[in-house]
Amino acid sequence: MPEVVSIGIDASQFPENVALARCESLRTRQINHKFLYESYKQSQKWLAVHQAHSPWKSDLNLAATYDAAFVAAARRVSAPHVHVIGLGCGDGQKDARLLHMLGAAAKGVSYLPVDVSMPLVLMAHQAACEVLAPRNARLETRNVSGLVCDLASADDLSITFNQQTPPAAIRLLTFFGLIPNFEPQLILPKLRALVRPNDLLLLSANLAPGHDYEAGVRRILPQYDNAPTRDWLLTFLFDLGVENRDGDIQWSVETSDTRDLLRVTASFRFTQRRVLRFGEETFAFAAGETIRLFFSYRYTPDRVRTVLATHGLAVEDQWIADSEEEGVFLCTPRNSVADD
Repeated sequence: MPEVVSIGIDASQFPENVALARCESLRTRQINHKFLYESYKQSQKWLAVHQAHSPWKSDLNLAATYDAAFVAAARRVSAPHVHVIGLGCGDGQKDARLLHMLGAAAKGVSYLPVDVSMPLVLMAHQAACEVLAPRNARLETRNVSGLVCDLASADDLSITFNQQTPPAAIRLLTFFGLIPNFEPQLILPKLRALVRPNDLLLLSANLAPGHDYEAGVRRILPQYDNAPTRDWLLTFLFDLGVENRDGDIQWSVETSDTRDLLRVTASFRFTQRRVLRFGEETFAFAAGETIRLFFSYRYTPDRVRTVLATHGLAVEDQWIADSEEEGVFLCTPRNSVADD
């Protein structure tokens, strides 16, 4: 990895905007997911969860499922150069695998990892350099950069991405593991606005296995209700002054108002009064009160297609793991959300 790297910071992650979002999370009793990944400590705890419980790490068939999607995407790229934008890049391992496949297809490649977490952007940057540098001993800094931003609140990303994209390059956006953690009616219009007419989009979705949707969602609950995930989720509250004796996490499967979708939800229930102070504001939590820490929507392939079509994205191909718990979808933009 170069000794100095170029990482941009979007205004959505300027300190004053982060402070406002944090207060809003505490005020509404609904934690913005970005506050689970921000610090080095949180990113390391998330990585521990990912290592222990992510099928990407343990399921060889799932890795092969992603590889099949990556090969297909590489074949769809007609231009000699492809600019990969990793939205919610995480540690960048999936994107790095994609970059490897694109290189094997003799494509010129540049990469922009994007995440709310500076530590994760740096990890994705390093993973990309390790893939691209062996093919290019004079790897230029402009080939791999990085951006720290809040995808949900940033309002000028199209301009930023257009400035970052090399002339005549096809753009391939990835959106791995993020759809479950956003309200689809909020994030999908933003995602659609970033996909230009000739761009490709690769996204993944967590799925409910089996023919019974609700039973499938309940079946995967143990993947979340475990000690490493609890440790990770509670870091946000503990850093604000909550203590272990103040309560505990409760897991549930709940319905939402979003197109017949179910989601797994983690809420912290206070068993005694606790007052938190952030900046000049005070937030009091009574015994019995809850604050939502996390949610993860579970889809089916048909539900993925339906919700994407509603927001102007057409699924061109899909790859579903044998476990039926995760799928990868290759998408292109529709001319309008009303297209069939």
